[in-house]
Amino acid sequence: MKDISKYIERVRTHIETLAKSNTRALIAIAGPPASGKSTLAEQLQIRLNEISMPCGIVPMDGFHLDNEILKTRGLLSRKGAPETFDVEGFKALLHQLTTEKEVSVPLFDRAGDIVIPNAVCIEEHHHHVIIEGNYLFLDEDVWRDLQPYWSLRVFISPPLEVLEQRLVQRWLAHGLDEGAAKKRAATNDIPNAKRILEQSDLQAVDIAFC
Repeated sequence: MKDISKYIERVRTHIETLAKSNTRALIAIAGPPASGKSTLAEQLQIRLNEISMPCGIVPMDGFHLDNEILKTRGLLSRKGAPETFDVEGFKALLHQLTTEKEVSVPLFDRAGDIVIPNAVCIEEHHHHVIIEGNYLFLDEDVWRDLQPYWSLRVFISPPLEVLEQRLVQRWLAHGLDEGAAKKRAATNDIPNAKRILEQSDLQAVDIAFC
């Protein structure tokens, strides 16, 4: 994302036009791995807090299934694919966010490759919550049940060749050699990215960034 300030201001403008409600506004930011979702979410949170629009963040990564469960299901090598997430638990959290004043949220520790339960708290004054994840708009069973929760839908979709370069760099930064990094990106991340681009309900998206 070349000029993130431009993207932030565009999303902020849309958020300010949302109808006032006693229910939290959930702003969904979705896209393939390495598309820039986390960066946009973090910078948008800072901007909203600067203008007195209290905002929290919930990353979908906190709902990775445990590695032992993935091993028993033969899915460990596909970790990060839609079927490796606790979608029902994630959906239950979204319901909590729209009905309860304070909600504890799990986070994913990438270095330790584990989920940390109750890692952060969305508090009563957080009237806006950014939900960030790959599959928020996926038009497949269970995932499409998430759609009614979104007050605003933002989708980021850089070209596949850009994603591949970023993903290889990501795995290099995690200590893999070049061959292993390219293999990891090609065998798991890129198939996931293609699934997101091809199977997401993009007609419902409010804002799209390339």
